[in-house]
This record gives sequence, structure tokens and C-alpha cells, in this order.
Amino acid sequence: MPVPSADFKKALQRLSEKEKEALLLRAARRDAELYDTLSFELLPEVTIETVFEETSDRIHELFAVGATGRLLNRSLTKALQKATKEVARAKRVTKNKRLEIDLNLYILGLVFDNYTGQFESVYGGFYTATARLTARTTQLIISNLHEDLWLEYKESLDDFLSQLHTRNKSHGLKFILPRELVLPD
Repeated sequence: MPVPSADFKKALQRLSEKEKEALLLRAARRDAELYDTLSFELLPEVTIETVFEETSDRIHELFAVGATGRLLNRSLTKALQKATKEVARAKRVTKNKRLEIDLNLYILGLVFDNYTGQFESVYGGFYTATARLTARTTQLIISNLHEDLWLEYKESLDDFLSQLHTRNKSHGLKFILPRELVLPD
């Protein structure tokens, strides 16, 4: 990302309100993420909850449509990668770390409710990607949320972690995968 120079800032200040509006609308038309960011910041009806709903709908669609075919494990891995990109986009739009955690847990809920049979596949990509997402979510909770909020996520995260540890493939991921979310004393 280029850093706006002092000359650029002065040129913006010299523009009339109408010219600034036209410039902003043109930029928003070209960049969907900029449009979403501006909508979130400017429109009162676009809230964290609506961003969560829209993103979770797109994630659900990724798994419903993308997770098909002869090589289910590979398509699930691709769907999981695209879903994490959707989460990153929602985080960039809102700058809300709790939204990122909630969306990651939504993805993990979809995976553990519907696709755990693919963990035993010969191909370990989907299992590994799921384990990494679980470990990342655990780390996000510990580093970004207040300790009082950890209890809200502990039960579901511990369930995901225990399901991952019961699989035969877990021995290779023990260095990144904790047994449970450890609460402070």
C-alpha cells in the first residue's frame, strides 16, 4: 500500500466537496473491500452482526457448493482456505478481533458437524488445515480477548481439540495443537 505524500494530501484538501465525493464513489466502485469498509463505517444499518451474517452465509455456501466431487478431501481443503480468506476480509473491514474468532469457530463448527469423516483420508491436507485453524483460533482467543471471555469459548474449543487429538494423524501436530484452552487461575 502506498503511503500518501504531503503533496497528495494538500491536493485532496484543495478539491471541492463534490469532487471529493466523485473521487470516493469511483474508488468504492473499483474496490469491493473499500466499499464494504466504507459501508461499515458510514451506514448505521451495517453492524458487526450483519457482517457476521453475510460472511457466515458466504462461508456456508463455500462448503455447500465447493465441497463436492471425486476428491472431496482436496475440495474441502480449498473450501477451508477460501473460508479463512473470507474471515480475513471481514476482519479487515471491521477491524474486530472477536468477529474473527467467532467466524473461525463458525467454520470449525461446520467442519466438525459435517466433515470429520474426511480426517481419516489418506490425504492429510484437510485434517492439517483444520488443526492449524483450531490452533490459530486458540491463540487468537488467548492473545486478543480478556480472560473473562475465554469461558465463553472454552467448551466448544476444547471439544474441537479433543476430537482432533483422538485421530491417528494427531501425533504429527502435537507441537502446534494444545490439548485444551487453559484458563488462568
